[in-house]
Amino acid sequence: MSGRLNCIGAVLFSLLLIVAPQRGFADEYYAGKTIEMLIGADVGGSYDIYARLVARHLPRFVPGGPIMVARSVPGGGGAIGAAHAFTKMAKDGTAIGALMPGAILGGLVGEKVSSLFDPMLFNFIGTADRGTRVCLTRTSAPVKSYEDALRQPAVMATSQARGASRDYAALHRNATGTKFVLNSAYEDAVEIMDAMDRSEATGLCGLDYATLKARKPEWLRDGRVNILVQDALKPEPELTAMGVPTIWPFISNDFDRRAVEVVLSQPLFNRAYVLPPGVPDEPVAILRKAFMALMEDPLFLADAAMARVSISPGTGEELQEAITRICASPKDVMMRAKQIVQP
Repeated sequence: MSGRLNCIGAVLFSLLLIVAPQRGFADEYYAGKTIEMLIGADVGGSYDIYARLVARHLPRFVPGGPIMVARSVPGGGGAIGAAHAFTKMAKDGTAIGALMPGAILGGLVGEKVSSLFDPMLFNFIGTADRGTRVCLTRTSAPVKSYEDALRQPAVMATSQARGASRDYAALHRNATGTKFVLNSAYEDAVEIMDAMDRSEATGLCGLDYATLKARKPEWLRDGRVNILVQDALKPEPELTAMGVPTIWPFISNDFDRRAVEVVLSQPLFNRAYVLPPGVPDEPVAILRKAFMALMEDPLFLADAAMARVSISPGTGEELQEAITRICASPKDVMMRAKQIVQP
């Protein structure tokens, strides 16, 4: 009998040896540590709001209960923050980058500054929102529909550096033939929206629909803007019900359509969070699991609702697959994608 008990005991002990190290790593790795959240955008903008919301709640879902601090590294349409995340952040899972989608894909469809990093080598944790972008004008503007924009000029306010406002205005001009005139006198979308409130700016492109609803609900409520078009791989049902067309019927050839599809993959990375290259698999897996648990947390979702931000999450694995698919696009399509976002 004692021999049988010893045998059972030996089996149980062996099973504990197999299971315990995995559980111990998850429980202890982040204990007593601080995770830095590096935000590649200006303080007070929509990307900053999302990232600080995530930073406030995510530690509750990371085993070991680490502290999380956030800081902004703005500039270059997000490219400076992305380059910093790629080259300078700690590679042990204690530093997370909150990056703008234009910065992530900048090395593929953007300009030379973004060659400082390779988006394929980031370890994607997940995204808090996969949104649809829009072009809009003030209701006092002569251009009130996309068809109008194809016939007469509209001055679209854009950022000085690369960013969605500039890229998307250029995309519509180059891929569909709108007569958009780009006024790159502004720092970011927040400044552009303020300029529109002052009737200084006529319109803008590349604005997330969720941001529009959250930051300027009175524009929609009071009918202050015309939404000209929705930019996404798939139509947004709410915008479609409002009669807002997608870009696709206005693209005349299949080659440009494929190039536009590359550019409009950006919203898949709309509120993306990454770890730099070289982070071990274990902390990547821990943070991916914690992030997706956060996305379903009632307290977090209530906080997001109070901040008037949209939550439509995607997994790190989905983003990793998407960036691989984009990078596998034919060279001529990628070249055209770069061309159509140039002013």
